[in-house]
Amino acid sequence: MTIKELSQLTYLKTELMQERQRLKELAAMATNCSARLNGLPGTSRIADKTALAAEIADIKDAVLEKSKRVAKEYVRLIRFINTVDDSLTRMVLSLRFLDGYLWSEVAARIPGNSEDSVKKICYRYLKKSAGCPQCHEHMCDNGSSGIG
Repeated sequence: MTIKELSQLTYLKTELMQERQRLKELAAMATNCSARLNGLPGTSRIADKTALAAEIADIKDAVLEKSKRVAKEYVRLIRFINTVDDSLTRMVLSLRFLDGYLWSEVAARIPGNSEDSVKKICYRYLKKSAGCPQCHEHMCDNGSSGIG
């Protein structure tokens, strides 16, 4: 598995948060009641409300679909991480990719480790487990650090 594959859960969670925020904003717009002034030209408020309701329904569907994808990706990552024999490596992978912590936060949660050391634990394991493709996603012996 590559860093890109491991990072998908974090990206999906971010997308889901953005969709939920957009849904809150639209719901607030839909319930916004403003005073109506008599004697002024009419507006197409009904059409606006209909379009708003349709957009809310679309985003609700997107949130549901993305929630399912997050759950599926979470299970996939747990299965992968559970195959790791070393408990320290499992902790590093779990904190980084399941919980979404920054490398510095991962290091702070594992006594005796620095940000650099937990990165190396991760990248060395990935290199060892999958072979090292010639890309920027791994720490290679060929001089490309790829730490990100």
